[in-house]
Amino acid sequence: MSVRRADALGGRAAVVGIGATEFSKDSGRSELKLAVEAVHAALDDAGLSASDVDGLVTFTMDTSPEISVAQATGMGELSFFSRIHYGGGAACATVQQAALAVTAGVAEVVVCYRAFNERSGRRFGSGVQQREPSAEGAALGWSLPFGLLTPASWVAMAARRYLHTYGLTPEAFGHVAVTDRRHAAGNPAAYFHGKPITLADHAASRWIVEPLRLLDCCQETDGGQALVVTTVERARDLRQRPAVITAAAQGAGRRQEAMTSFYRDDMTGLPEMGVVARQLWRTSGLTPAEVDVAILYDHFTPFVLMQLEEFGFCRPGEAADFVAADALPLNTHGGQLGEAYLHGMNGVAEAVRQLRGTSVNQIPGAAHVLVTAGTGVPTSGLVLGSDS
Repeated sequence: MSVRRADALGGRAAVVGIGATEFSKDSGRSELKLAVEAVHAALDDAGLSASDVDGLVTFTMDTSPEISVAQATGMGELSFFSRIHYGGGAACATVQQAALAVTAGVAEVVVCYRAFNERSGRRFGSGVQQREPSAEGAALGWSLPFGLLTPASWVAMAARRYLHTYGLTPEAFGHVAVTDRRHAAGNPAAYFHGKPITLADHAASRWIVEPLRLLDCCQETDGGQALVVTTVERARDLRQRPAVITAAAQGAGRRQEAMTSFYRDDMTGLPEMGVVARQLWRTSGLTPAEVDVAILYDHFTPFVLMQLEEFGFCRPGEAADFVAADALPLNTHGGQLGEAYLHGMNGVAEAVRQLRGTSVNQIPGAAHVLVTAGTGVPTSGLVLGSDS
């Protein structure tokens, strides 16, 4: 049974440092080097040194082990290290794990990181080419033989059902792409800086897997991103204004698979994100109307619409109109479609910038920011807030 009460984590830890490499298509260096650069940048941002760190959290998919990062950055002893599974679904959960560690006293300063050469090295968009035997891999046996080999093809199944159920056309997805690219155009760190698109551009982009077009799919990126987490009390003595972890949650739905949950009763939503949404609202005490900015995981545009509906910003089938109306500031860094695909970690960094007042697309008075992690898989989310 899912948690049905507010948890005790909210308001006790904060993100105090953010750092990233440049976002490129060919970094020219190892993934470990990218991780080290991002970690050093985040610690410098926080006004801390490597010797202050005693905890690390990353993704199971990361190729740079915690002890390798610790050694390469000059850290000392570690009292906590953890990894989160399910690809991009881990993004916000890394921060949750760090917050749990510092509030429980098993670590004092925890760094979350993710680094990869996802364009020049292993490209997720190339699909499943080989896999070690596992129960998780066996589930793909019901999809791979029929040509569903890539993340885009898996999402396309749910996207098609969504359009059919609500009487929409693929153009409904274009509003997300246009919004992301508008924000990326004003972001010097974004790969698509200075390159906004129109709905006509979206409609003219080539099909990848119908009903998904090229501009419905996130880019492939080389780069690294790191975040520093500590207690709220210690955060107040550091260099930057803390971004308080008001609420954090993970979620997996009934009959959950990793992007191939085609046998549920309904394919028009994201039940795992619904689990996250309910817990974030319970713990934070907030409602959708009180969110100032939403940074929603956007590896594919249809799942942004479904997330808005799961969180209650609008009713099922109405999210395209909600985005078109600019009813909520969305992915102000440009998202993974416009800024970079860093498995959602760059989205957490943007939430921190909004609360600091330093985003290039700053929303005046932003005090509550919602951030989500990968969709279609067991996932996670955060509400970050200003320190009162």
